[in-house]
Formats: sequence, structure tokens, C-alpha cells
Amino acid sequence: MKFAIFGNKHQSKKSENIEKLFAAISEWKDSFIIDRPFYEYLLEEGKLFMQPEDIIDGDNFEADIAISFGGDGTFLRTANRVGNKNIPLLGINAGRLGFLTSFSANKVSELFECLHRGEYRIEERGVIEVSADKELQNNPYALNEVAVMKHDNSSMISIEASLNGEECITYQADGLIIAAPSGSTGYSLSAGGPIIAPDANVFVLTPIASHSLNARPVVVNDRTEVKLKVVSRSHNYLIAIDGRNEECDENTTLTLRKAPHTIKIIKIKGQTFFKTLHDKMMWGADLRN
Repeated sequence: MKFAIFGNKHQSKKSENIEKLFAAISEWKDSFIIDRPFYEYLLEEGKLFMQPEDIIDGDNFEADIAISFGGDGTFLRTANRVGNKNIPLLGINAGRLGFLTSFSANKVSELFECLHRGEYRIEERGVIEVSADKELQNNPYALNEVAVMKHDNSSMISIEASLNGEECITYQADGLIIAAPSGSTGYSLSAGGPIIAPDANVFVLTPIASHSLNARPVVVNDRTEVKLKVVSRSHNYLIAIDGRNEECDENTTLTLRKAPHTIKIIKIKGQTFFKTLHDKMMWGADLRN
């Protein structure tokens, strides 16, 4: 197999177990290519235990599997790089919670055995595509969520949301999150949104610190086209696409819809969404004892 490796170069503790990954690649006589910033970081830290077949510059690469080595933020950045290439994505958790990166870095050897025996399945996750009446600077695809937020003062913003051309609601809030199922356990959940199973074909609209008690999260079919118009005292706002931030002026209208491609995520036998909920978030656990 040929792997494309992406990693976290900002927190050294998240790369402490990288030797185990290289050992597994060597043991199975696989090959790998590696993202240049992560390559240079490992080289500088003395943690590059074998040489790659090539260095990844930009998004022009091919591999059988893309590996994200880090936390959920690294996973989202890797998904952004994979895009519509149809390369399955494997998340190895070297961070803290690791909801998306659910494989432990301590069990890389077992993981590679499952990969080579074909004892895994691929989940396809829906992606949100963002367009605007100006050119966005960031990649317009989000696996987790798109957040529209106030930018440079403490005043709330007004967000007019239209669904399939029908003007539905104006949120008076600090912001609005539009989450895909994969993102329902992230920012949306912390703002009071529901947990959504990853195979549900829906989006959820979750207001951030709404100034109206009757503004509640809304779940809509992912075939719905969502248009957002923002009014702000500062005449601008911030849009975050899976954490990639940029400023927009209030004359910029955003359109969100389901992307034409999915992100393919590798799962091994016994690894389910609800088991991950229980293990990572203590979902449904009785903590009274």
C-alpha cells in the first residue's frame, strides 16, 4: 500500500508515537509520501525514521490511503487536502479527544494488520459547499461545519436565513453554525445542537448565543439550499469553514449546499459511531455512582 501522511507540526507531544507508524510501514513493506511541513518538522526533531517516496507540495498527490496523524483539527485539514480525490482517510489519534481520529496511536500495529487483511469498512461522509457573490479565499468545502460569526466588536449580528428560496428566520445572535452530520458533535453540539448520526442526510442550523429564546436548532434535508445574509454594526462578519477563517463584508451573501463529493473515512470492525460517542463523550453513561 501507498500512504499519504499528514501531521500536526505545532505540538510536539502529538508526534511522540510517529515511530510506531513508521515501524508498521516498514514491517508491511509499504511506501509513503508525506506533506512537506510535517516532513520538515520530523526531520528537524529527529523523528523521521525512514525516508518517504516523495514529498507532498500542494494538493496534487495520489495514494491508496491518506493518514492524518494528530487530533481532529489535523483530520479536518487532511480532509480538506484530500478533497474529491476519493482517497480513503484514516485518522490516527495523537491528540486529546480524537472524535474523528478514533484510532489510538498506541495500536498502529493492530491497525495495519486490519488494513492488510481487508478487515475494515469505508464510511462516506457528506460535505458542505460554500459559495458567495465574491471569491472566497479559503477552500469552500467543510466536512464539519460552516460558522458565520460577529467579527470585531461585541454587538450581535442579524443573520437572515433562507431555505430553498423561502425566507425562514432572522437570527439575532453572536453567529450561526451550519453543520454536516460529522460536525454535529463539534462546535454545533457545544452551542446546543443535536447529535446526528453520520449516515443521516441532513444539515443542522444552530444559533450561537441567540438573543431570542424561541430560536432553536433546526435540522433540514441536505438537499436544501441555504442562503445567508448578514447585517452587522461593523458592516462585516467572519466566516469559518472547518476553522479556516476569513472576513466578509455584510454585502456578501453566502449560499450553502451539499457538495458533489464525499469524504471516505476508514473504520475497522467493531468501531461504530455510537460506541465512539460512549467512549469519547461518556454518552448515555450513568455517572451517579
